[in-house]
Amino acid sequence: MAWLVLVLSGVLEAVWAVALARSAGFTRLAPSVVFVVALALSMIGLGYALRTIPVGAGYAVWVGVGVAGTALAGMLMLGESTSALRVLSLVLVLAGVIGLKMFH
Repeated sequence: MAWLVLVLSGVLEAVWAVALARSAGFTRLAPSVVFVVALALSMIGLGYALRTIPVGAGYAVWVGVGVAGTALAGMLMLGESTSALRVLSLVLVLAGVIGLKMFH
């Protein structure tokens, strides 16, 4: 259960990062609210997961999922570059996340 919460918290990290970009410096209400809610839920989930998952593996997985999700959202929703090397880099991040889960 903790690993599922951790991955979902990583996804919420990507949500708050995209909402932060869309908030235009907190001048737009809806993305600002999404940012605050997603940030709070992400931190609560991370804290819950770290009760049973070692902090090194847990934090690395949380950040890895967030980084990959944010980069993917940037490519799909924000018009950022989708070069083969960027996609390969995301695959490597995800491979690292899977490795940390498997060998913790």
